[in-house]
Amino acid sequence: QVQLAESGGGLVQPGGSLKLSCAASGTSFSFKAMGWYRQAPGKERELVAVMENGGITNYADSVKGRFTISRDNAKNTIFLQMNNLKSEDAAVYYCTGRSPFAIDYWGKGTLVTVSS
Repeated sequence: QVQLAESGGGLVQPGGSLKLSCAASGTSFSFKAMGWYRQAPGKERELVAVMENGGITNYADSVKGRFTISRDNAKNTIFLQMNNLKSEDAAVYYCTGRSPFAIDYWGKGTLVTVSS
């Protein structure tokens, strides 16, 4: 059974940093793409960043220059380094991975709170 498990969320002050991690387990394949979405209260889930095999990345305009996605392909693990966090970054962050069979898997999410 494929599972994605996020970690690293928490409370941070505006301007601070957090690093999220997402580890995949139960897979016999390497994900074609892995990424992060987020959902704030009352809002739709939105793309934050995604990385495809080969290293191609895509970021939401709102996080460009502040967030960096990285991946350890050997471990099917991805990371999201978040710097200069703003109150509007507060959300539940979800890890996702697309299998070679075009099936999307999702983690349960990790909460990021940005508050002074």
